[in-house]
Parts: sequence; C-alpha cells; structure tokens
Amino acid sequence: MASALAAKMGLNSLRRKQAKNFNVRITTMDADMEFSCEVKWKGKDLFDLVCRALGLRETWFFGFQYDVKDTVAWIKMDKKVLDHDVSKEEPITLNFLAKFYPENAEEELVQDITQHLFFLQVKNKILEEEIYCPPEASVLLASYAVQAKYGDYDPNVHKLGFLAQEELLPKRVINLYQMTAEMWEERITSCYAEHRGRTREDAEMEYLKIAQDLEMYGINYFPIRNKKGTDLLLGVDALGLHIYDPDNKLTPKCSFPWNEIRNISYSDREFAIKPLDKKTDVFKFNSSKLKVNKLILQLCMGNHDLFLRRRRVDSLEVQQMKAQAREERARKRVERQRLEREKHLREVAERARDDLERRLIQLQDEAHMANDALLRSEETADLLAEKAQIAEEEATLLSQKASEAEAEMQRIKVTAIRSEEERRMMEQKMLEAEMMALKMADESERRAMEADQLKQDLQEARDSERRAKHKLLEITSKSTYSPSTVPGDAMPPDLSFSRENLSFDFKDTDMKRLSMEIEKEKVEYMEKSKHLQEQLNELKTEIESLKLKERETPLDILHNENTEKGTSKHSNFKKVTSTATSKSYSDVCR
Repeated sequence: MASALAAKMGLNSLRRKQAKNFNVRITTMDADMEFSCEVKWKGKDLFDLVCRALGLRETWFFGFQYDVKDTVAWIKMDKKVLDHDVSKEEPITLNFLAKFYPENAEEELVQDITQHLFFLQVKNKILEEEIYCPPEASVLLASYAVQAKYGDYDPNVHKLGFLAQEELLPKRVINLYQMTAEMWEERITSCYAEHRGRTREDAEMEYLKIAQDLEMYGINYFPIRNKKGTDLLLGVDALGLHIYDPDNKLTPKCSFPWNEIRNISYSDREFAIKPLDKKTDVFKFNSSKLKVNKLILQLCMGNHDLFLRRRRVDSLEVQQMKAQAREERARKRVERQRLEREKHLREVAERARDDLERRLIQLQDEAHMANDALLRSEETADLLAEKAQIAEEEATLLSQKASEAEAEMQRIKVTAIRSEEERRMMEQKMLEAEMMALKMADESERRAMEADQLKQDLQEARDSERRAKHKLLEITSKSTYSPSTVPGDAMPPDLSFSRENLSFDFKDTDMKRLSMEIEKEKVEYMEKSKHLQEQLNELKTEIESLKLKERETPLDILHNENTEKGTSKHSNFKKVTSTATSKSYSDVCR
C-alpha cells in the first residue's frame, strides 16, 4: 500500500515537471518582446507580466488583440490564453494595444509610458488613414512628431533632407497637392522650429490634444442593419454609441451618450439600446457575425465602465499615481530650468572664449605686422648708412683732388717767370686751375651737404627702429594671456558640478511657485487654443492654392462641408444627441 502511494506521488511529481510551456511574442507600438508562459496561464497572468515589463500601471486602457479570420478579437482576462481562437504556432503573436481611449488625454493619461504608447498608436492610425486627418492638421501633427523624435530645431544640424526617410504625412494628403517632398519638409520644418523648448513628453501630449478632436479618433466602427434592413455603421467610443451612414464616418446621424443609456442587450445577432427616457423608443439593430457581437458588447461594457469611473472620485492608486506624476513633472521642470540656465551660462562662456580667441589672433596679426615694419626699417637704415659712407669717401676724394690742384697752381706760379709766353700760358693754366679749384670746391661742398643729409636720414631711421621695437614690446606684453588681466565678467564660469547638485529638495515655497505656474498655464490655455486654430488656418491658406480638387476623397469633401458649416466633432455630438432626444431614435436612424 505504501509503495503504491509512493509510486503515485512520484508519477504526479513527474507530470508537474513535464508541464509544457509555450512562447508568446508581444508586439507593442514601440518594440517586440517574447515570454515563456505556462499552459495554465490565463489572459490576466500574461497581461500582468507584460505590464510589469513595461512599467505600466494604467492598465485599464490596454489589452491583447489578435487576428481571427476576417476580423479582430481581444484576449479575455479570465480565460486561458490557449483556449482562445489564436494560432497555436509558436511563438503565438499578440498585439499589445490601447483598447479604450480617454475622453481628455491631458487630464487622464498620467504615466509617460501610457502617453507614449497612445501617441505611437494614434500616429500610426492617422498615417494608415484609419483616422481621417485634414491636410493642415497633418502638417502640424507631423511637426510635433518631429519635435518628439529630434528635440529642438537646430538649423546647423537639421538641414534640408533630414526628414527624407521619415513617414510623417498620410499618402492621401501627399497626393492631394502639387507639392514636392522638399516643399512638404519646408512646411513641416517651419512649424517644427516654433516648438523649441518642448520635451518629448510635451510634444507627444500636444499631438494627442490635437488628434483627439479629429472626428474618427478613438471610434470603433461596425457594419449593422436596423429593423428595416437599412445598412448603417455603429461607432463605439468613450462618449457613447453613434449611428452613421456607411458613406459618412465623420458625422453621425444620431448618438447615444453613455449617461442616457439604460441598458444594452443582445440575443443571437440582435442588439437593443434602451434609452434612459422610457418614452423614447428602443433602438434595435443586427450585426452579421457572432464574434462581432461579442466584440461590440466588450467595447460597450469597457467604455461605459470608464465613463462612470471618470466621474467618480479617483481611487487611492490613481491619486497616488497622479501625485507621483505631478512630483516627477515638477522635478523635471526644475531640472530643465537648471539645465537651461547652465546651457545659457555655457553659451555665454563660449562666446567670451571666442571673443578672447579673436582678440588674441588680432593682436598676433598686429605683432606680425609690427615685426615686418621693424625689419623694413632696419633694412632702410642699413642702406642709408652705406650711402652715407660712400658720400664721405667721395667727399674725401674730391678734397684730395682740390689740394692737388692748389699745389699745381703754386708750382705754375713759380715757373711762370721764365717767360712771358710761358707766363701767359701759366696765367691761362692758372685761371683754368682756379676755375677747376672753384668747381671742385663747390662739388666738395655739395657732397659734404649730401653726406650731412644722409647722416640725418640715418639718425631718423634709427629713431624709427627704436620706436618700432618699443611698440612690438608693448604688443607682446598685451597678448600674453593671464587670468588676472581678463575682466571678471568675461571669465568662463565654472561649469563643473558634483553628483550632489543633481538632488533637489522640494520645499513648500517651490511647490507654491509651481502651483502658480500651473494656474498660469490654465489661464493661457484658451489663448493657445486660439493660436492653434489660427495656425491651422494659416497652414490651410498656404497650401490651398496647390490642391488638386479632382483628387479629393469623399471624406475630404465631407470634412470641407463640416468646416464651412462651422461644425466640429463635439458640436456634432451635442447636436445629434439633442435631436435624438426630441425625436424617435428609429426615425432619426432610418
């Protein structure tokens, strides 16, 4: 008996050891991850593992989507992963996507990772044209996407062509205008340059704030038929249920806000939407597939739960997350301000250094020029000294010749008495000798004056040489860099900092100041919205003349008609809601 029991326990232990695992590939909008899962794992087990890996706490927006035949489905959290109609070929591929969208991204999205995943998903849907986006809004959204990826615009780095490999605009928008890739890049870059100072998180949030006002944002569409057999579209989103014509996904025929729906039920393929007002008719419709019915019901329940959740007091977990997010954003803001100050001081120091370098180069050039002038002065002085020596030698030679002429004259006088003829001849020679002596004397005097002038020029050249040497000495003494000679306000600041400088102490005064800044931002929100609308109108005006009307899609035409009427997503929602409450839903949605 004991041996049989031991054998049975050993068999059970062996079976536990041989429990099979299976591999799953999770595809997010940012990256792919692979996990090894146990066969018994339910959807929630795998979902919690993925959320921990991503550091995601706002889990209620997301789920696992997979393809099944010609539609999509979502993994149920309380059901085993392998019990779903997923491909059993390993690794099993599941898409980690946002299943539900917030009403207001800025107020509801707390974590940066949540915001980033929504940004990537919405951006992909716009580029794939699953969400209609008008051309001017596409350009502005593209500029925020560029800011999120590349940071602040720098004309020295972000030159023409740096966006050549980026997919930033829907193909529909590109084909609608006679514009080259360079022209589109110029428009996007012009807007991108205005976003300077925004962090990646700020740019992504601005992107979502613009995108959430698009008519097709966050809506899941399903083909349905009403009781009369009319083909319609059912739209499910964070605000409620909407009924559309199949050819118009922008403007609903009627809407059912979540707070006006009493009950949603379905049996087989028939759905029934019961309004809160019992006097209003029940709206019934059919869908073609059972799987689609289940998906519609899942989305209705999830969106309705989030609708109620937003209108209750936040749970302790959400309050804690929001407090942590506020502290983190405040810390990042203070750190960003500190980095901006350091960057400014560094730029000032670099400019001062560049000025000093330019001044040093200028002084070196002046010293080089003074040295060249000194060399030329020395050469001139040497030349003048040589000329003066030659003039002195010529004057000495002339003086010697004059003495010889005088001696010759005396000798002629002594011998002149020999004869009258000789005397006359001697007188003639003496006259000639006297004239020659006078000429020699004049020439000697002229040469002596020239020698004096040369001596004077030589003295001036030596004085010029002394002045040039003195100036060179002054310039050389000025160009020698010494910290004591630089003005205090031109010295580069000490940019080094220790690790202790990276820590911050949030005092009450800091938080009060930040609170005041946040209030100020709220006051400026309306002005920013007005600026945004002006920016979109300006972009539309710039590119309107290049539009090819014949390439407009039906959605483009519908959007233009709504724009001319001054209607928007929210105004349409209010209008069709008020209309539906005053009439029978069956009449409105025929």
